Amino acid sequence: MSASPDRLDWSRFFADQVLAEEAELVPARIDAVHRARLTALTPSGQFDIVLPARSDTGQFAVGDWVLCDPDTGALHRRLERKSLLQRPSEGRRPLQLIASNIDTLFIVASCNGDFNVARLERYLALANEAGTDPVIVLTKIDTADDPAEFERQASALQRGLPVVLLNGRSPDAVAALQPWCGAGSTVALVGSSGVGKSTLVNALIGSGGTQQTGGIRESDAKGRHVTTSRSLHVMAGGGWVIDTPGMRTLQIKDAGQGIDTLFAEITELAPQCKFRNCTHDHEPGCAVLAAVAAGTVDADRLARWRKLQAESGGR
Repeated sequence: MSASPDRLDWSRFFADQVLAEEAELVPARIDAVHRARLTALTPSGQFDIVLPARSDTGQFAVGDWVLCDPDTGALHRRLERKSLLQRPSEGRRPLQLIASNIDTLFIVASCNGDFNVARLERYLALANEAGTDPVIVLTKIDTADDPAEFERQASALQRGLPVVLLNGRSPDAVAALQPWCGAGSTVALVGSSGVGKSTLVNALIGSGGTQQTGGIRESDAKGRHVTTSRSLHVMAGGGWVIDTPGMRTLQIKDAGQGIDTLFAEITELAPQCKFRNCTHDHEPGCAVLAAVAAGTVDADRLARWRKLQAESGGR
């Protein structure tokens, strides 16, 4: 695959990290992470990175920029990331790296029984904590009686949150996402299996799209797992897209800042509480509970805030 440095999303942020003595090294962007090897892209094409002995590929993410020897392909070092999407791992590793150096995270959900505000809030907390800009993408609007109701619920989850409604198989789908997909940008898609992520990735890639697509079982609106690994693809209209496997479960850990951004209406009231360590559960003089009683803070939102805080390791 051939690409210019600009199309690989190389920017001043990364160029400023290259030391004078590293000028002869080649910047490369990781496009796939395997159990024992990494592949990366340069303007000359794709190659296998030569790793030091006993290297842990789990320390790298799709989207990372690395410096390599131009002759041997040997890894020199990874450059600092401008954003990193990660989640708690189910194995021994404390965190699983999902993707890095993302500008926009498309959180994809469908307008059917799969739509779940609590799950969307989890994705939003991760996106906020990662340092990337979230956008909710609601698919399968052609199957919904009232897509606007799904849009209303999604828009209420976070201040200033963009929400896009589309049919992933429509010619208009790419145009709807284009404001975030220009040259020099990197986007990633996350969401449950079967909500249309791979269909959208194929549309963004264009005629070269090769991601296998699946659907949602009509019996229970649950998705069939299709994408099995993370991968980086150039988009037909410029920029890069990272596809990710569907996530059945999504745990939250050490995402306090992301949760604060998500629940800004609670975060901003907290300093007005009588006690500094108020849990907004039962304490007298709690400004948040007063707002719930007044109807300006949603009680269900507060309950979900408590759950995420506890899970994340907060209050």
